[in-house]
Amino acid sequence: MKNEKVFKMSFASVYPHYVTKVEKKGRSIIELHHVIFWLTGYNETQLQEIIENKTNFEDFFNNAPQLSPNVHLIKGVICGYRVEEIEDPLMQKIRYLDKLVDELAKGKSLDKILRK
Repeated sequence: MKNEKVFKMSFASVYPHYVTKVEKKGRSIIELHHVIFWLTGYNETQLQEIIENKTNFEDFFNNAPQLSPNVHLIKGVICGYRVEEIEDPLMQKIRYLDKLVDELAKGKSLDKILRK
């Protein structure tokens, strides 16, 4: 039930928190968007539509053009859970995004964040 609440949450409601988190640490919105685009395959126009339409996380990920083929390389702990061990595929994708935003805010280079 808790997951369902997260799935129905709009991406637009969380996006400002991502922006605040990365900007507080000296990173840019451009870098944040780069990370989001890498993970999902969206582009700038599509992301703006998602924000304007208040698309929920379930639709955000279900309609993503292409999840990065290197998504399996995202490992580590976020919100007390190892992302690679999360069983629900949608929750895992949400936590992948959280992990990437966290890494960006912690100062990791884009090459490392994008698993190059």
